[in-house]
Amino acid sequence: MGNPHLTRRALLGGATAVAVGAATGTARAATSEVPSLWREFTRTPFTHPQIPYVGRAGCLRGAARFPRRPAVADVRDYGAVADGSTDCAPAINRAVAAAGRAGGGTVTIPPGTFRIDDVIRIGHDNVVLRGAGSGRTTLCATKNLTELIGAYGSRYGGTKSAWSWAGALVWLAPTARWDSLVAAIRAKAWPFEGWTGNKRDEWETLTPVEPARQGAWTVNVPDPSRLRPGALVLLRIADDPAHTLLQHMSGGGPGPAAYYWEDKTKLLSYVPYEWPVRIAHVHGHAVTLERPLPLDLRPEWNPQFTTHVRELTGSGVEGLTLRAIPTPQSPHLLDKGYNGVVLQCAYDCWVDDVTVRDVDNGFGLVAASSCTLRRTRVGGRGEHHPYFCREGSHDNLIEDFTIEQRTVPAPEGTQLHGINVEGLSSHNVWSRGEMQMGTFDSHRGLPFANVRTDITVNNNGRHGGDANAGPLYGARFTHWNIRVTNGRAGLVKIDALAPYSATVGVNEVTESDQIDVPDFTGDLHARLELYPTTDAVRPGNLHEAQRWLIR
Repeated sequence: MGNPHLTRRALLGGATAVAVGAATGTARAATSEVPSLWREFTRTPFTHPQIPYVGRAGCLRGAARFPRRPAVADVRDYGAVADGSTDCAPAINRAVAAAGRAGGGTVTIPPGTFRIDDVIRIGHDNVVLRGAGSGRTTLCATKNLTELIGAYGSRYGGTKSAWSWAGALVWLAPTARWDSLVAAIRAKAWPFEGWTGNKRDEWETLTPVEPARQGAWTVNVPDPSRLRPGALVLLRIADDPAHTLLQHMSGGGPGPAAYYWEDKTKLLSYVPYEWPVRIAHVHGHAVTLERPLPLDLRPEWNPQFTTHVRELTGSGVEGLTLRAIPTPQSPHLLDKGYNGVVLQCAYDCWVDDVTVRDVDNGFGLVAASSCTLRRTRVGGRGEHHPYFCREGSHDNLIEDFTIEQRTVPAPEGTQLHGINVEGLSSHNVWSRGEMQMGTFDSHRGLPFANVRTDITVNNNGRHGGDANAGPLYGARFTHWNIRVTNGRAGLVKIDALAPYSATVGVNEVTESDQIDVPDFTGDLHARLELYPTTDAVRPGNLHEAQRWLIR
């Protein structure tokens, strides 16, 4: 049931190396300390009660380099002109579609400014849209998603615009999934957005899965006949009438057991928990996965491997800036959809060296898993969600990211969040970030087992989330080596809010502005170490240390 890549020698050697700073390759101060939490983690990396294992987060299990695909199309050959006035969206989409029909490849966009009056859609596997660099290639978007697709209401009712948290002007999603979403929006049949279709009914059971413990890499199934190495399956875990699955996601014990779950209708709509994962090996009835189990599998939760809508895989966007035409930021939850880049129902996809400016929402992960956003930047007039991660998005990596200070004052009635996570999303990592504004937006919906590490933040945003979306945090949330420039504690120092959590290496902060109370009563079993300190914790980057430690 263990990970074949993990050995006692690797653990001991890794623990020694990270203690002296080898994990991140950065010079370390003489006053640096290795917290007891790290030493504990190296002994039980897949089952630690406060720290999740995220060493394989991201595209291709956290690969340092993305696949390089041969160039198969230049957008100029399809009619794109870098004059800033010709609508180049049809040409770019034709080039992308041709690459998809050819089985994949890179579509190049040369230096210059290209106007786009429509959504750029990447819906075929192994297609990469590559500009000449974020400082050289610019897409100038002139229309929003409300104009291009239509008004998008919330499936939970009210007058909110779902473009406040969904969709983008560069949209990576399987073609069939994108078509079905757009058709539902235009029919005003507000859809679910995830892996099992607009009504969550596009799946069938491949095989039940026998009971197993969180952290196991291998599970047993009664019928492996439809499982193949390399295939992507959906692990589907239902809840029971007592909501013991939600309690388990919260760490278990008296607090979650006493919590009143029944009126959290939005939260309950997110269940079953759906976790996409590739199969590594099948040996008889034993199935080994490419990542360890995120949760226990108990009979009362009816764990199954199932089918899902076809995923988008192996595709990416690189080396460009997307700039929306100048428009004021809309009032809160009424965004028109000047959104940047979104990955939806995507697995092993990526975004690299991409900047978005003057957008309503920056980069989105919507039912996306095992994807990487690297060297991304959000800037301009200010935005609602610079980054959003929702609708059951798991195992993603956002690293080397920047949220710039807004260039104009925030209009009255608008809202700023930051690095958002919600909707049972788990095992996502935000690493090596500079947030000149915003906050660590745990947006209710019981996100759990996520990591934010090695980030500098001017903590001036506010979190969101409806009351009926349930708790702010589940278990195993970790904030590690965080530098707060304005001294505000909110949603950064979480030892009094998040159950079975870890706050390690945060400088001195105090409560101000939006102040929350714990969702769960009693002892939260949260840990606080090396507080208050700045850059004293070793390893300095929890994700990098995990990635180096276990290969």
